[in-house]
Amino acid sequence: MGDGAITCYSGQLTVEQAEKLRNALEMQQWELKTIPHARYAYFGDNVNVVVYLSGKVVVQGNGTKDFVQFTLEPEILKEIVLGYDEQRHPEWFEEHAGLDESGKGDLFGPLVSACVIGGGETVNRWIKAGVRDSKTIHSKQQLFAIADQISRTGDAVVEVFTLSVRKYNELYLRFGNNLNRLLAWYHSKSLQNARDKNPVAKALLDQFSTAPLVQRFFTNDSTLTITMRPRAEDDPVVAAASIVARAEYLRAMERLSETAGEELLRGASTQVEEQARRLVARFGFDKLGDYAKLHFSTAQKAIFG
Repeated sequence: MGDGAITCYSGQLTVEQAEKLRNALEMQQWELKTIPHARYAYFGDNVNVVVYLSGKVVVQGNGTKDFVQFTLEPEILKEIVLGYDEQRHPEWFEEHAGLDESGKGDLFGPLVSACVIGGGETVNRWIKAGVRDSKTIHSKQQLFAIADQISRTGDAVVEVFTLSVRKYNELYLRFGNNLNRLLAWYHSKSLQNARDKNPVAKALLDQFSTAPLVQRFFTNDSTLTITMRPRAEDDPVVAAASIVARAEYLRAMERLSETAGEELLRGASTQVEEQARRLVARFGFDKLGDYAKLHFSTAQKAIFG
């Protein structure tokens, strides 16, 4: 991969490496920040470093290349990593499909599945553009910008499958109150739509079930291998799907918020439950199903107390 303008790097640290990096940043008197799900985050001149509880490190900013080459590689990792993705992760650059979803853990809004197909130089461009697991992108504007860039990539395929919240609630019952079976069906739809345009032989998604649920929708297709594994978002094509899915979910939430007359909260916290109670008080029990996934215990508490 050519150097280009490298503004983002992500990798994995051991606990020992994470602590060593923390000490190095403290000695350089970087500014300590609070980031959700982060072990720690430090902001310096032209570069930010976030280490998550999982051990994943994300370096961002115009100073990314210098920081990785002069601090992270020699002092922490003790190996050269920047610019060698094609050697270290050749599977990233083989043309394949990546799948991810958004909204599964949120009371309000739909469940969105996205499938992205890419490989080769397309993956290189996405890495340079900052494509990574959407959970590490905390700016909505940045998320939308990267999602739009992915969707405009001419040699890639991007398919999104989403339904209204009301339809989601109907299908949840139809799938026997089994969220994993419903999610597998969602993924099969977006994957099939994408492969209608480019019948790639491999697909990768994050493991959400020990059973091969998505694979069951393609048992008659011997040309396709579907792999599920933990932290599949490390793969840039899966990361691209996670960004596209999250962007569509957030846009759907904006539309629902306009209808509700207030900004709908994400997640399923006690604050979300209180908001659901307000919606029930304003619109009635029947209308909650237009905004909320009714099988959540949070929704049931809002309805029945």
